[in-house]
Amino acid sequence: MTSTLNSIAASAQPASAEGPNDQQNDHISALRFITCGSVDDGKSTLIGRLLVDSRAVLQDHLAGVQRGGETDLALLTDGLQAEREQGITIDVAYRYFTTGTRKYIIADAPGHEQYTRNMVTAASTADLAIILIDARRGVLTQTRRHSYLTHLVNIPHLVVAINKMDLVDYSQDVFNKIMADYLDFAAKLGIEDVRFVPMSALNGDMVVERGDRLDWYTGPTLIDLLETVTASHVEHEEPFRFPVQYVCRPQDSANPELHDYRGFMGRVESGSISVGDAVTVLPSGRETRIKDIQVLGQTLPTAYAEQSIAILLEDEIDISRGDMIVKTGEEPNVTKQFDAMLCWLSEAPLDPRRKYLIRHTTRDSKAMLAGIEYRTDVNTMEQVAADKLNMNDIAKVSFKLAQPIFPDPYTSNRGTGAFIDQGRAEIKSVLDERARFVEAANDDMAQRFAAGREVRARV
Repeated sequence: MTSTLNSIAASAQPASAEGPNDQQNDHISALRFITCGSVDDGKSTLIGRLLVDSRAVLQDHLAGVQRGGETDLALLTDGLQAEREQGITIDVAYRYFTTGTRKYIIADAPGHEQYTRNMVTAASTADLAIILIDARRGVLTQTRRHSYLTHLVNIPHLVVAINKMDLVDYSQDVFNKIMADYLDFAAKLGIEDVRFVPMSALNGDMVVERGDRLDWYTGPTLIDLLETVTASHVEHEEPFRFPVQYVCRPQDSANPELHDYRGFMGRVESGSISVGDAVTVLPSGRETRIKDIQVLGQTLPTAYAEQSIAILLEDEIDISRGDMIVKTGEEPNVTKQFDAMLCWLSEAPLDPRRKYLIRHTTRDSKAMLAGIEYRTDVNTMEQVAADKLNMNDIAKVSFKLAQPIFPDPYTSNRGTGAFIDQGRAEIKSVLDERARFVEAANDDMAQRFAAGREVRARV
């Protein structure tokens, strides 16, 4: 077991001291990670320790998180009144800090089974997951469930933090046993990139500083591991995907520049695009080229993943919200039926007799459940037959859709390989209200965009 631990520790590479030199590199340098695990494993305390030891917390803020006359690090992330009263995390808390060599966005996820939906939301955008395990209790059901979910949402890096080592006298034997149990479970899931760190988040051992009570552990500290991993979106080049959120038509007859203006607004889901690139619009299959890329009226030569932009095309093409613009030659499949691994998060069971509403990127489509192939038992990893799904069940299912969607395999593109089942189709009226709200906001954006163009024209 010691040799396994040493091999895991040896896999860490020295952190790069090179800083970002442009907007894209600055974006890439940030690492998004999530802390998860069972209730009371010390997730919030760990984040509090990271923030304090990295000097990301002001002294006056630290003085305000007292419980019983002592500083309670967990209160730095548990902001809801119910969280402070019950001593548990309910909602996902996001925190930001930097070490000087890297920026971090932390998501503190709840451990209680009832709030698994909140954990899945945070995990869907994470580059790394820290699975906390209480050294006294070992691997629990919720540990397995959260590990399975991090695997399903394709988080590329996994760190198992065996916490509260101070409560087991910093025992190497305890650490080795828990590591062996977890590796056995991880092998069944096919998890390959997993690293282990013993620690005491409360005392700070092996979080940022090594401390002097875990001298038998020769691997990197938690922060050393975080400094060395690569963000998932830079490990491979993803194809360009641009789901259209809003069609901007100012139709300002008094302004020649805006009279015939037609911009397609949205967020670049993946990849990059440049002016002049050939693109295809889905589902129509019409082809054209990029005429201009704009942000609040300013032209960009190239746009990258996660940027919110407006695209202008050389040809007049009928495009609506929910359509997708992709590079020609990199088109995904257009389908009205798909198979997927699903984590059901509603208190009402998934019922094959009901109609549902599937949201894929910016497109909503009515859907029927075509079948449940199996449900996975998170304790045994067995595939069990099921005719319905209850809350927190994980299963392989198939859906038939009224409108086509354009998915990529989830392993190659997390943004377009995922969907949300919004529940029964009757909630469409609620979504319509949301859409009207979004349209109002985009109208305001378009007006500000037009005003910006007018100011520059005057100058």
